[in-house]
Amino acid sequence: MPVSAPRKYMTVSALCIVAAGAGLTGIVLPSAPAHAIIVFDPSNYSQNILTAARTLQQINNQIRSLQNQAQSLINQAKNLTTISFPEIQAITQTLQQIDQLMGQAQGIQFRVGGLDQQFRQLFPQSFSQALTMNGQVLAARTRLDTEMSAYKQTMGVQAQVVENVQADAQTLSGIVSRSQGAEGALQVSQATNQLLALTAKQQFQIQNLMAAQYRAQTIEQARRAQAEIDARAATTKFLGSGSAYAPQ
Repeated sequence: MPVSAPRKYMTVSALCIVAAGAGLTGIVLPSAPAHAIIVFDPSNYSQNILTAARTLQQINNQIRSLQNQAQSLINQAKNLTTISFPEIQAITQTLQQIDQLMGQAQGIQFRVGGLDQQFRQLFPQSFSQALTMNGQVLAARTRLDTEMSAYKQTMGVQAQVVENVQADAQTLSGIVSRSQGAEGALQVSQATNQLLALTAKQQFQIQNLMAAQYRAQTIEQARRAQAEIDARAATTKFLGSGSAYAPQ
């Protein structure tokens, strides 16, 4: 049966479309490059910030701990720091000067050994009839010279102590200044020891001064006692037995 014209044209068009589709399937089109998609997670971001803050706090704590340890070491070093004491030589020299003055004692010295013998020679406490008038005068003169020498020696010690007190004022000022500027426990202890050394030196001076003064007073009292003994003995010798002279 013959095909009508409109249907013929429709069949041809459909075949053309199928053929064109078949041809297009054989052509490969270039594809566009793929891009990564960034996804923001607020929960994870907050957790990371919290972790970083905690880590920073730990670092700060470690830094403070190291600073405290360093300060502790500095304080320990200060506690071991020493201070100088140049005045000790001057203190020793002044004590030696007083010792030299004490060693100048004449007649009766500041020594236990031989003290009794020296005292008995100077103050025999008995009137010797064998002594001539000249000998008695010489013995009395020796005792008087010894007494005057004792007072002179006491005055020398007193003068030296007064000079030392003036020097001690400067020494005390220097020690107190170092004590106030002490940094560690050792420096404080050393400054205290320096003050104690100065105090001990002054006590030694007072002891020596008192010893010299008491010595002079003792010699004076002994001389007076000896003079009284001699006077009584001379009176007894002058009076004799008390028997009246009977002429023959």
